Amino acid sequence: MYTIDQLKSQFLDHARVELITIRPERRAIPEIKESVEAVASVGLEGDHYDSKGGKRQVTIIAQEHLKAAASILGKKHIDPLLTRRNIVTTGINLLALKHKKFRIGEAVLEYTGECHPCSRMEENFGKGGYNAMRGHGGITCKIVSSGDISVGDSIVVID
Repeated sequence: MYTIDQLKSQFLDHARVELITIRPERRAIPEIKESVEAVASVGLEGDHYDSKGGKRQVTIIAQEHLKAAASILGKKHIDPLLTRRNIVTTGINLLALKHKKFRIGEAVLEYTGECHPCSRMEENFGKGGYNAMRGHGGITCKIVSSGDISVGDSIVVID
C-alpha cells in the first residue's frame, strides 16, 4: 500500500512540450517559437511578462485540458493560441506539480499557482468561454534556473 506522499511522487515519463508561444506586448497575437530562453526570476525572453518577475513568469496549459474545454464548448478543438498560455504540454497533470520544481529542457521551473481564466476567454471562445476554461486554465510558474526550452523537451519533476 502506498502513502499519499508516495502516490504524489509518481509521474509518468512521457510528459513533453508541444507548443511554445510568447507575446511581445499586451494583447499581441502570440508568436510560435521552436525554442525560447527562460531567464531565472524574470520570464521567457521576448514575452511581455519578461521584465515583471513575480509568480506569473511562465504560463503552462495541458493539451488534454484544451480537449476538455473544447468538448464543453461543443467544438472539435480550440486553438491553443487563444488561451494566451506560453507552453502547451501533453502527458502530465499539471495540477500534480503543486509544491514541485520541475525541469523543462535546460530550465528549472516552480509551480506558483493555477492560471485562472480571464474575460478574454469569453472574447476568444464566445459565449461560455470563460466558464469552459474554469478548472482547465493550466498553471503559473516562476523560473528558478535559466535555460533553453524547446518543443519536444521532456518535463521531469525534480523536487
